[in-house]
Amino acid sequence: MSEKKEILCVSNAYQKKYYLNDSFENLPKNVKDELQILCVLYTEDIGGILTLYFDEDGNLEFETTCQESDFMYDEIGSVLKIKQYRNEKRELFEALEYYYKITVLGVDLNE
Repeated sequence: MSEKKEILCVSNAYQKKYYLNDSFENLPKNVKDELQILCVLYTEDIGGILTLYFDEDGNLEFETTCQESDFMYDEIGSVLKIKQYRNEKRELFEALEYYYKITVLGVDLNE
């Protein structure tokens, strides 16, 4: 059973690229900029690939991967950095989850 997930954005340290899903192009510019800064700084600091995605319930999740031969990838730092982001950017992440639940999933948050 595969979990449905919709990618919000990805930052790749190997290709030095950042991607924002076209479905979220209508987000405010400051939100898009903040996501890009957050993701690119993460991959510059930790390495690997960082993916932010919404799960089937509309929760924003972080997924990190690295190449098998990447001995510079910082696994411990990754966990700590994500925990730091979740604390520092809580309001942003909650707002993104509300946005996704309302606009994509059609959830009525008044219920």
